[in-house]
Amino acid sequence: MTKFYLFLAALLGGSGVILGAFGAHGLRGRVAENLLEAYKTGVLYQMLHTLALFGVVLLMQHWGEKTSLVAAGALFAVGVLLFSGSLYGLTFGGPRWLGPVTPLGGLAMIGGWAALCIAALRLGE
Repeated sequence: MTKFYLFLAALLGGSGVILGAFGAHGLRGRVAENLLEAYKTGVLYQMLHTLALFGVVLLMQHWGEKTSLVAAGALFAVGVLLFSGSLYGLTFGGPRWLGPVTPLGGLAMIGGWAALCIAALRLGE
């Protein structure tokens, strides 16, 4: 999983930079301001949780592929997909049902942080 999570962190990080640049230069004046703000929030959370996923990779290198670390990485990745992905979709006129998907992504991200807390508490076991 370590190698996969490292690949995923690199993919999410690179695509986050591309999406951020596109939002800054390609969307201004083309979408409503509230949608542009939602898009920026999606990029911000994508990048923050990409760094968190990279941190999980580093911890896995040191502690091994503990279940709680594997869970944290999976939840961070799913959270980015659901949270940021739904905001990107809404920005580009996607279906309204994407709106309720956003908080599910947020819950997955919170779950990732909770799993990381569990990993910390189990350190040394």
